[in-house]
Amino acid sequence: MVTIRRLVMVGVVLVSAGCLTGCSTNEPDQGSLPPLPQSTALQLQTITTSLDSPVFMTAPAGDTNRLFIVQKGGLIRIFNVTSGLLLADPFLNISPLLSTVGERGLLGMAFDSQYGTNFRFYVFYTNSDGDIVIARYLRSANPNLADSSPATILLTVEHSTFSNHNGGMLAFGPDGCLYAGVGDGGGSGDPNNNGQTIGTRLGKILRINSDTGGPCDSNNPFILFGGDAQQVWSFGLRNPWRFSFDRVTHDLYIGDVGQGAREEINVSPAPNAGRALNYGWRFMEGFLCFSPSSNCNSGGLTLPVLDYPHLSGACSVTGGYVYRGSALPARNGTYFYADYCAGFVRSFRYLNGQPTEQTEWPLLSPPGSQVTSFGEDTDGELYVMTQGGGLFKFIPN
Repeated sequence: MVTIRRLVMVGVVLVSAGCLTGCSTNEPDQGSLPPLPQSTALQLQTITTSLDSPVFMTAPAGDTNRLFIVQKGGLIRIFNVTSGLLLADPFLNISPLLSTVGERGLLGMAFDSQYGTNFRFYVFYTNSDGDIVIARYLRSANPNLADSSPATILLTVEHSTFSNHNGGMLAFGPDGCLYAGVGDGGGSGDPNNNGQTIGTRLGKILRINSDTGGPCDSNNPFILFGGDAQQVWSFGLRNPWRFSFDRVTHDLYIGDVGQGAREEINVSPAPNAGRALNYGWRFMEGFLCFSPSSNCNSGGLTLPVLDYPHLSGACSVTGGYVYRGSALPARNGTYFYADYCAGFVRSFRYLNGQPTEQTEWPLLSPPGSQVTSFGEDTDGELYVMTQGGGLFKFIPN
């Protein structure tokens, strides 16, 4: 029998149904655990509460005047920082292309590192059949509007059986490759064992060439397998709703949504952060055995640095970012994450392979809970958003 050391067991606050991020709320609440140390050094500044199911926020490199907000229904909205106004016309509207049933919809976007000259940006959505699409669009001559030309489809992943566990994160890595987080295909307990099957793109982090949609380069670990394995970078994931690269260290942080018991954060150090790693699903859920339910073998698996149980209403982790801005210098190097149902925001520093300085931030818990995502502007300042339509910025208290 394998004995697995649990690094953290933390509790939270209140249950919500209708989870966007792949949570499971069918487990009874078994009570609560002592809270983490709390800090009130940070608070939220309201940016806007006029959004419709925002699920992501980003900005092009060097653009300090605009925030681009992805809405699940198919719009990308622009918030003008200088005027304090949400622009009436969307930057992009692809709502006719989408299925938005359950967790489906427009789920992520990323700007090309050369966006200022090539005008390229990328979106992650579920099409009318429910399949996952990663597509490249262009900006028009008007910097606040996307070009009306049809997109270039880089990748389509069949996902029509279940409406949940789509993943949705897109981000360029420090190597210039486009990374995408794809869920395990949905259903309870990964019925097709997609997370552990290299030959499917489900339950993976993919590493993509943003020109062709193929494997980024020969460093893709399974390129010789051919077929769908060529883009696979990491596997053994249930629903990597949000991942990010530390701007300074280039370490990869993944918030992987659990089944009915545990939520987890994985950290994989640079260089080659995440390459060929097996994060354990469905053998493991956090630090616990899942399939089989006992006597599981964790050999060869990359276990999380942190997990927490479904206690006091927690149901679904929302991965965030390592803070690398300038407005909050004491928080430099701190990773922030949240729980969709409980609405808490928590943090830790990753040092010597361990989560240190674990902290809960009660003044960063946004109104209405249902934390769908974090955002990062071009200066590295952090934001959080809620399914109810709010976008909020971290500021000193």
